[in-house]
Amino acid sequence: MSMAGNRTRRPLRICHLAYTFYENDNRVIRYAEALAERGCEVDVVALRRPGQRRVDVSGNVRVFRIQRRAINEKNALAYLLKILWFFFKSGGLLTLRHLRKQYDVVHVHNVPDFLIFAAAVPRLMGARLVLDIHDILPELYAGKFGAAEDSAVFRALLRVERSSCAFADHVIVANHLWHKKLVERALAAEKCTPILNFPDLRLFMPVSAGGRRSDGKFLILYPGTLNHHQGLDVAIKAFALVKDRMPNAELHIYGEGPARPSLAALIEERALGDRVCLRDRLTLAQIAPVMALADVGVVPKRADGFGNEAFSTKILEFMACGVPVVVSRTQVDSHYFNDTIVRFFTSGDENHLAKTLLDVYEDRFGHGAWIKAARDFAVQHSWQERVVDYLDIIDSLVGVVSRTAAASN
Repeated sequence: MSMAGNRTRRPLRICHLAYTFYENDNRVIRYAEALAERGCEVDVVALRRPGQRRVDVSGNVRVFRIQRRAINEKNALAYLLKILWFFFKSGGLLTLRHLRKQYDVVHVHNVPDFLIFAAAVPRLMGARLVLDIHDILPELYAGKFGAAEDSAVFRALLRVERSSCAFADHVIVANHLWHKKLVERALAAEKCTPILNFPDLRLFMPVSAGGRRSDGKFLILYPGTLNHHQGLDVAIKAFALVKDRMPNAELHIYGEGPARPSLAALIEERALGDRVCLRDRLTLAQIAPVMALADVGVVPKRADGFGNEAFSTKILEFMACGVPVVVSRTQVDSHYFNDTIVRFFTSGDENHLAKTLLDVYEDRFGHGAWIKAARDFAVQHSWQERVVDYLDIIDSLVGVVSRTAAASN
């Protein structure tokens, strides 16, 4: 019987597979919740933190947390071994779950690209596969471990990328720059759709007038992964240059990652412990109100290699919260934003960032037009506006006429 025929008798069954922590990955959460709200049966296979249950229900989504991970890998072999173990464990679980309940779609999130092959048995038994490329892997590896683009490892990752894309029925990629790159080197354009990491307006929203801070501080905020390409060292150095001219300002950094020890050392070296706070990561639900209470957000990525092309959803999330944001001028951010909705500074230049932060501080009571323009832009580019793009992909894979196609007829 066809998959479409099965849908008349039961809800669509979809599994998301991701080497990530479900509660911290807004992209996976939004996909899963959108499908559950539609009446689908949704499973997620993901990583586990200490103290979390191995099997849990989050909303209407069943989450299988099959492996623990600390995000501190500095050695490529250790990184690979953890991923391989997850690959084998998730492949076994997917096979067992599929034999019991027959998934219609398995949506696999990279990294790694080859995680798509963990769904080989469901695919052979009729499930359709989506490969979701959050981060383009050859460039990510090169940036993380210093591999040259003409190295054997980089070329091998390109081959894995091509074979993984070929194995999928459809590929989603996280921005239009990477879409162009994938189409040039890995797959046909009609098989690939760019979907940005859009903010969820139910989480990211301006704080009410009565909920504003009254501590007199000027809070500069960065929430996210702590990697070298994120440029947090540049932000700390910039803050050190102008902190005396912003006496009530503080820089708060929330997150985890391999750069955390070096950032802590830099804060100590510059004697910034009373003004720069390095705090633990928070879940999406926890960090959203923290972001809304900031005076300015900072996204200081390096404009070289991977960081130059990796889209930062933090920018749109700050905009949705009504918080002005200072952004390094990277290729991807210059593609999507302009000077009316963000304040750019030269990537890697702590002096320019320092000046930009000081300008924002000195004009802190005059940002109304900037905040409104940015908020309007974020609403137009929110998950609520673009969820249909994802649902149409799922519909097309299971043989249902999409709402977009129906509306055009």
